[in-house]
Amino acid sequence: MPAVEVHNLVRDYGKVRAVNNISFSVDDGEIFGLIGPNGAGKTTVLRIISTLLRITSGEVRVFGHNVAKEADKVRKLISYLPEDAGAYKNLTGIEYLYFIARFFGEGKEIEDIVERGVKIANLGKRMDDKVENYSKGMTRRLLVARALMIEPKLAILDEPTSGLDVINAQEIRKIVQNTVKNGTTVLLSSHNMLEVEFLCRRIALMDKGKVVEEGTPSELKTRYNAANIEDVFVEVIK
Repeated sequence: MPAVEVHNLVRDYGKVRAVNNISFSVDDGEIFGLIGPNGAGKTTVLRIISTLLRITSGEVRVFGHNVAKEADKVRKLISYLPEDAGAYKNLTGIEYLYFIARFFGEGKEIEDIVERGVKIANLGKRMDDKVENYSKGMTRRLLVARALMIEPKLAILDEPTSGLDVINAQEIRKIVQNTVKNGTTVLLSSHNMLEVEFLCRRIALMDKGKVVEEGTPSELKTRYNAANIEDVFVEVIK
């Protein structure tokens, strides 16, 4: 069973068609990249899969569950990290992780979840500082920890390394890879084409609400005689 199945998906905002009859699937256990320029419709698709937006027409399933009709079941399987996500500024980092963990476990489970979160965040003693005193990069590490520490079946990550320096971004990529090895499927969106090429087994490229290309990084580079995915991106959206 695919982790995600998108069939003829349409999403309108009034007279504006943000997502125009797209179809793609994400295999169980892979990292799948959904990329494209600003305004292509990527975030709308991620929010639909995350059950946060209604579908105008078409169908989306997550591990066989219809996101429109079985939203509660889907929410138990996924974790969603939006690009513009924030954390509660008046909590410390560790308090924030405990707050989130209590929605997903009890007793020893909570401690195990938080322990994973602390390891992913890797903020050391700063975990005891209030989030309001964190840099953008530190906050992003905490939010990535929040998304992955619950070991979801599907992690939907929108710009997971936004605001991170090279070293921290590389560490987060390794964490994402290890999360997949432990049984999580990842649907990833990023403007960092190096990151996409490094992480993703397959890629769908969106432009103006449509999927205009799809394939493995190697297939796409061969198809466009390109040295890297950034060159493919530029060629496709000309």
